[in-house]
Amino acid sequence: MSSGCPFSKSSSAGICPMKIDNQTVQQARNGGENEEHKDSGTISPKCPFGYDSETFKLGPLSCMLCRALLYESSKCVPCAHKFCKVCVSRFKDCPLCGADIEKIEPDDDLQTTVDKFIDGHARIKRFQVSEDSKEVGNEQNNVIYGDVSMERGAFLVQQAMRAFHAKNLESAQSRLNICAEDIREQLQTQGNTQELCSQLGAVLGMMGDCCRALGNTASALKYYEESAEVLSKLPAKDLELVHTLSVSLNKIGDLRYYDGDLESARTYYTRALDVRRDAIKEKSNVSSQIVDFAVSLAKVADVNRSLRNEDAAIKGFQEAIHRLESLKLNSNDAVLEQRRLSVLQFLHTQITDKQSSVPNSSA
Repeated sequence: MSSGCPFSKSSSAGICPMKIDNQTVQQARNGGENEEHKDSGTISPKCPFGYDSETFKLGPLSCMLCRALLYESSKCVPCAHKFCKVCVSRFKDCPLCGADIEKIEPDDDLQTTVDKFIDGHARIKRFQVSEDSKEVGNEQNNVIYGDVSMERGAFLVQQAMRAFHAKNLESAQSRLNICAEDIREQLQTQGNTQELCSQLGAVLGMMGDCCRALGNTASALKYYEESAEVLSKLPAKDLELVHTLSVSLNKIGDLRYYDGDLESARTYYTRALDVRRDAIKEKSNVSSQIVDFAVSLAKVADVNRSLRNEDAAIKGFQEAIHRLESLKLNSNDAVLEQRRLSVLQFLHTQITDKQSSVPNSSA
């Protein structure tokens, strides 16, 4: 059994935006082009700049280097090709035409256009008439927004992940901030639904990753803690939720560990272990969950060794080894098999070399 990204439900195709690149997303909801369609509650589903999630790939609003929407749009002089500031600053020659870059100038007008595109991306205006307004003959309607083929949050996450993988961290952080603000607004109007809380927890975790990559440990810790707080209140039945929660807890543990607070690190590692232990009790046939569980065992065991609790450490390492050696994967799980073998190698090293005490932070 597999679970979906918390944003996959927001895509009409049910696809995780983290895995979407240039593939087409099926358009699901169409608004009427004519005035007569107002009776059904919708008007034309047009982005202010003519794009929706299906048609928008790479274009004049994209950086050809990170493949995400432009952030701090900058123009190379003299060739005038445009990229994100962070992306193009790594080059001495224009990466598109090869011309020498004499200087880089901000393009504020283009960035304004990009920001407007993000603000109005692929939204349908929907009109709702309340019962009260019908009774009094009030024709003024409340406007709410929907999406054509991919929800705004899923689109923002997609753009953030493109930027993050290209190491344009400020761009990724900016898009995730907008996404988090959107979700918080929805929580205020719709209440703490499981879907919205799951999405917020995932976005907060990604924001923590951005801060950590930027060297801002304090902010990273804050976002991971908020992510864990939000997700821990939800029923731990969805595998994606379990994974996101346990990863956030482990990352808090990692930061505490590297800061020298071993007791606190063990507390968070143990919480992650308990979450994963409960998950494999419910779904013992999910191979990725078994590997995650073994990683958590290794983390708790490693910090126990650092705290000079050697018996507990050896017990944890041995249980993790037993779990992984008992796991049989098919040929289609090559990536997971590689991870299983990597973790096994680490565990065997811990058994034979008691001097090694750095926690594995791959999960």
